[in-house]
Amino acid sequence: MEVILKQDVNNLGFTHDIVNVKDGYARNYLIPKGFAIIANETNRKILAELKKQQAFKAEKIKNEAAAVAKALEGLSLRIAAKAGASGKIFGSVNSVQIANAIKEARNIEIDRKKIHLSDEGIKELGNYKAKVKLHKEVQFEIDFEVFAE
Repeated sequence: MEVILKQDVNNLGFTHDIVNVKDGYARNYLIPKGFAIIANETNRKILAELKKQQAFKAEKIKNEAAAVAKALEGLSLRIAAKAGASGKIFGSVNSVQIANAIKEARNIEIDRKKIHLSDEGIKELGNYKAKVKLHKEVQFEIDFEVFAE
């Protein structure tokens, strides 16, 4: 019997997969637990429409991320930090401060979790790069300088 999985099932398949299982397994376990539905013609059409809508939404999200990346292209940030005479910063510069600097420079909000630094936190003055991952296919590097206040 062919069924359409409504959620991931270990050792069977992932959400929206059409899989072939034994009749008893489908009738007695998968369908009553809500893990699957019978893969009849109606449900196949519904699945096709759902996949089409999801592909459209994913493409829209990717295009929005690409537009943001294009808007931030070539941006160079300057981040002020309190530092000692030796160039060591009191504290560190992290992704929150970079996100705030981007917001001030271009008025674009980026989630701090999408900004990745090579180190845990920058603790010295100088020039650095941060990788910004807006989407799994859209990522870029942004240059920033940490200077003493």
